[in-house]
Amino acid sequence: MESIITEEGIPQEGGTNDEEEVDVSDHDKEEALKKLQQTGTRLQSEISQLAVPGASIIDKSDGKTIGKIVSASPASGTTVVLAQMRLDRLGLLSSSSASKKWSQTNKILIGNDSTKEYRYLPYLPIWWPELDGETGKEKILEEEMTEQEEEDEDELEELPPR
Repeated sequence: MESIITEEGIPQEGGTNDEEEVDVSDHDKEEALKKLQQTGTRLQSEISQLAVPGASIIDKSDGKTIGKIVSASPASGTTVVLAQMRLDRLGLLSSSSASKKWSQTNKILIGNDSTKEYRYLPYLPIWWPELDGETGKEKILEEEMTEQEEEDEDELEELPPR
């Protein structure tokens, strides 16, 4: 993939075919990069002011609170914040109340007084346990329970008598 410049002068990822090749001068690339850096710095500043612990994350479509900010501030140099989110709004539950799932186009507000829209990208680490779609609790397979019980019994047998 190569970067292309949009009408706004912001680099975008995408491919071009031979017929539509765009020739962009180094000066235009530098200007686009400066504009992108300024936009990123402004966004980082906005998020650091809004995303304080306890601030609500509100779904703009229905005005419902879908999460709360947990981290003290965004990670340095980023707009990444730690938030406790409703699992049904992330599409991780299969209940009937899970009709509003996460989408790339979801719009949120941060804080109760905010009017500027933002988008959010949920992240589940690879080590996050598999969840039961009905209860939202960790899914424990029968095999795993049996193995754990066997390990516990083995440990008990290895203990010296009192």
